[in-house]
Amino acid sequence: METITKVNKKGIIVIPKGIRDEIGLKEGDAVKITVEGNKIVIEKIDLWDKVWNCCKGSAEEAEKELDEEEGEFWKRK
Repeated sequence: METITKVNKKGIIVIPKGIRDEIGLKEGDAVKITVEGNKIVIEKIDLWDKVWNCCKGSAEEAEKELDEEEGEFWKRK
């Protein structure tokens, strides 16, 4: 799907409903934004995938790793 939208004065871009529906993006979902050349890429982050694949050790190690990663995520915001 392709569409054209505008950037408002605060830099906010509305992702059209059709595109959100196409990738299953819902309010509150995390996204990763990167720049590739002159393109802005917005990628939905599957946090469940991170939970299941984050740590191969004990439950305590997995919880610690997730806490650290969440802390880093909010520092970058």
